[in-house]
Amino acid sequence: MQTDVNDHLILVSGKSTTGKSASIMNLERPENWAYLNCEAGKRLPFRSKFKEFTITDPLQVYEAFDWAETQDNIEGIVVDSVTFLMDMFESVHVINSTNTMKAWGEYAQFFKNLMQVYVARSTKNVIFTAHALDQLNEADMVMETKVPVKGSLKNNGIESYFSAVVSAKKMTIKALEGYENDLLTVTPEDEALGFKYVFQTKLTKETVGERIRAPMGLWSTAETYIDNDMQLVMHRLHEYYGTEAAA
Repeated sequence: MQTDVNDHLILVSGKSTTGKSASIMNLERPENWAYLNCEAGKRLPFRSKFKEFTITDPLQVYEAFDWAETQDNIEGIVVDSVTFLMDMFESVHVINSTNTMKAWGEYAQFFKNLMQVYVARSTKNVIFTAHALDQLNEADMVMETKVPVKGSLKNNGIESYFSAVVSAKKMTIKALEGYENDLLTVTPEDEALGFKYVFQTKLTKETVGERIRAPMGLWSTAETYIDNDMQLVMHRLHEYYGTEAAA
């Protein structure tokens, strides 16, 4: 029986231009992080010291996780983004397949293997980014914000594989009133612009259609909105599980 589990796993989802990639800028010891660029080699919006790899075939992500386990200095892996990764699998392995039914099964199995084998047994911190869209749930006739995915994965959704999901958002300063906490810093520049890039960590009555989640007690109600700084999230996960960062 496999008992492997990765407690230091996070999904940051969000719509376009909400600061998903920028949120990893403050990760400590960036030279000890492997950054898997799945978005056609698109540059990060800041100067990076990560060990950067451009993914051109989704199966290379498996190889990257195996490689990371052989590197004592690698502390974490960023997959940016799982949305483009799955689109890449469709382009590389499904569209030109002579048996598309079989290929779509392999599409779903690729992601399940990634999460249930490679991520689960990884000793590293793991961060996934994903693009989210508003979609109508025709059964309940409500709008949901979720990561789009095709095939059988659509039933449960990608978010179901993560115990911690935060949502990257661009919020007005006024909307953040009442959520003051030590992890939320409104700078003079934010005040001048009138908005701030944040992570939403808990559901509110206005966002019940989103798939934000966290282990019980990970965040307080006051911490519903925090700075879009992934290092803050990683610190909290290590604190919650009583572990030190991978070395």
